[in-house]
Amino acid sequence: MRFPLVMAGLAMIACSAVPAGAQLAAGKEKFLGNIVANSVPANFGAYWNQVTPENSSKWGSVESVRGTMNWTALDTAYQYATANGFRFKAHTLVWGSQYPSWITGLTPAEQRAEIEEWMTLLAARYPQIWAVDVVNEPVKTPLPFKNALGGDGATGWDWVITSFQLARQKFPNAKLLINEYGTENDAAARNQMLAIIALLKDRGLIDGIGIQAHAFNLDAMTAAQMRTCLDAYAATGLDLYITELDIRGTGATQTEAAQSAKYQELFPVMWEHGAVKGVTLWGYIVGQTWLANTGIVNADGTERAATTWLKSYLAGSPPPPPPPPPAPPTSPPASGGGGGGGGAPSPGFLGGLALLFVVRRLVGHPARTGGNRAR
Repeated sequence: MRFPLVMAGLAMIACSAVPAGAQLAAGKEKFLGNIVANSVPANFGAYWNQVTPENSSKWGSVESVRGTMNWTALDTAYQYATANGFRFKAHTLVWGSQYPSWITGLTPAEQRAEIEEWMTLLAARYPQIWAVDVVNEPVKTPLPFKNALGGDGATGWDWVITSFQLARQKFPNAKLLINEYGTENDAAARNQMLAIIALLKDRGLIDGIGIQAHAFNLDAMTAAQMRTCLDAYAATGLDLYITELDIRGTGATQTEAAQSAKYQELFPVMWEHGAVKGVTLWGYIVGQTWLANTGIVNADGTERAATTWLKSYLAGSPPPPPPPPPAPPTSPPASGGGGGGGGAPSPGFLGGLALLFVVRRLVGHPARTGGNRAR
């Protein structure tokens, strides 16, 4: 039979058309991304299909000297992402850390002008930014120069609202996100974030929520706790993004097996949640991650257990179980002599004889009720 052979051939052609470096989430509705530092790892494209600069799009990295912009590392990440059709997220516009040290010595009016210039220059140089973390860690890392953006104001978070208003003007085509850590297992901090998000949503200023998901929170969490966090944010109706995922695993030794086990426990909760539209890991090469023991690919390119599992999970492995065996007959066959003889003829058998009789009469053959083989 040729049909199975033809289908097998088509399957081989389809597989051969997929590049050897196809990413783990290629062709899926959600992206699986990672960070790029000063250069792009040679095997980046074998795993990831979204790019976030680790440090190079933070204001302090670009303009450590007032009026002198260093775009070199950011250019590298952006050009790689756009050349490969990967989504590029800028991280971050306003943050209470890694800002230029000189900014705190200015007046609030001067600070406001510098913040706006920073946003303007970033938007102009990188027009294909897909999303931007407008405010990073508003709850956990207070902004020391928030008065330049309106301070707490009447809402308690006027400086966040102003930041998003400016970002909407400067980045009209990008998704505007708020990003925070430590709310995964801290209901009080999460409620603060939800209050800020409500203020932004009421004003049409926010498009998504970034949940950092770092190891120092996730290592001790359960799948149920992670789901509770995601459900709480999903109730806002906004898209969710896991933005800085890293995992070490439970236990003081943080073994490779423990890391893989924790990935297997928590990653499916995030990936399969309907509100989560993408996941970004915060590094993946051992020895090159900001937190020790969070890498999932060794420096020599060999894969750790977490990566082996992740590849299998995203590819749909393990295969589905085989179909159950056919059900046994509900009643025993009629008893009789050997060779299946004996017993009263069934209604189906008698109906078949009647149909045969009619057909043979129509074609001009006398009906014969026995001793014939099908022709």
